[in-house]
Amino acid sequence: MRSLDIAATGMLAQQRNVEVVSNNLANMNTTAYMRRRTEFQDLIYQDLRRVGATSSDAGTVVPTGVQLGLGVKLAAVYRIHEQGNLSATDNTFDLAIQGNGYFQITMPTGETSYTRDGTFQLDGSGQLVTHDGYTVQPGINIPANAIDISVNGSGEVQAKIQGQAALQTVGQLSIASFPNEAGLESIGGNLYLETPASGSSTTAAPGSTGFGAILQGFLETSNVNAVEEISNLISAQRAYEMNSKVIKTSDEMLGTLTQLR
Repeated sequence: MRSLDIAATGMLAQQRNVEVVSNNLANMNTTAYMRRRTEFQDLIYQDLRRVGATSSDAGTVVPTGVQLGLGVKLAAVYRIHEQGNLSATDNTFDLAIQGNGYFQITMPTGETSYTRDGTFQLDGSGQLVTHDGYTVQPGINIPANAIDISVNGSGEVQAKIQGQAALQTVGQLSIASFPNEAGLESIGGNLYLETPASGSSTTAAPGSTGFGAILQGFLETSNVNAVEEISNLISAQRAYEMNSKVIKTSDEMLGTLTQLR
């Protein structure tokens, strides 16, 4: 009885759907988190009567045929790259990208990762780093005698040095862009890696054509919509229940067969 296997694929698909929704809700307050969306595809079909086959010696053709579907499968989990809200923090080293682009981070392995989470800090040597201590590219060192730091929209980092009237430029941030942002690989910690699917990165100063501008003292919030996610959760739950009902009904039908005398 195919309905048992078909309904089982439906239950598994909705289980994956609920897992994606739960991850979205768990990251509602994660800085710069991009919500995920599940996409499904139907499985292959079994031809009991092939469409287009001849049905007689006169050359008549079967117009529709008989195809029975074998269920559903999870095709992809997409990241929705929609700008989150910008929340003011008034923290000197909190930076947000308004528009397109990613900060570049040097991993301990020397590999470059990418993030939109701009919760940066200084390490013991005055280097601008992430909350895990990874260096923000290009390396920017803040002088120990700096009494104030400003970062303008184009990513220029300037320091006010004690006893000096003019601001001193201490570095220039650059951001990266990709042809296919959805192709980036998530590795946790709000970090992404370049993949063949994402295409090679293009770097430029913030505010350049096609790149977002830097906002100092702001952070990008998650783009998760709680109402939408709860609605998706209810829909997935109902679909799961209906597929479980199909399994129960199929079991009752098989039970009826075994009771025939």
